[in-house]
Amino acid sequence: MASHRAAKNNPLPVELTTCDRWVRRSSTKVPITVAGMAASSTDPRTWSSYKEASKSRAGVGLGFVLNGDGIACLDLDHAFAPDGSLKPWAADIVRKAGATYTEVSPSGDGLHIFGYADVRHGRRIRRSDGYAVEIYGTGRYLAMTGDRFRDAPSTLTDLSALVDELT
Repeated sequence: MASHRAAKNNPLPVELTTCDRWVRRSSTKVPITVAGMAASSTDPRTWSSYKEASKSRAGVGLGFVLNGDGIACLDLDHAFAPDGSLKPWAADIVRKAGATYTEVSPSGDGLHIFGYADVRHGRRIRRSDGYAVEIYGTGRYLAMTGDRFRDAPSTLTDLSALVDELT
């Protein structure tokens, strides 16, 4: 196990688990319903409660849908150096995000930073130095792992200033 990862260490934030915006996901990260049918990040009829999604054995894992209610996610791709440490740009974003729920992405090479921000349109920011950040607040779903990064809390905080700075 890489140095940045710990064993699955739920709990997920109650701000997420009390929302009926959970789906299952396929091995290729396609959202599916708890019954194993196609799900949509924009169709609430295909979403379920956390309890229902957790009990389902469809697919390989869970996903959480962002619907524009103020819960947002910063998706940091390729955030880790080969030695397991954060790349400097990713470490800077994690520091600025503060004490908010952050988990290692399914690839093991990225991070999902959850919090509150008004994000109406998703944004992808890529730079030649490997910096890769996606910012989402609606119409997307994230493949969840429950693998908290380091000592990240199981709560969400305001990411508005960071989102403004990044965009």
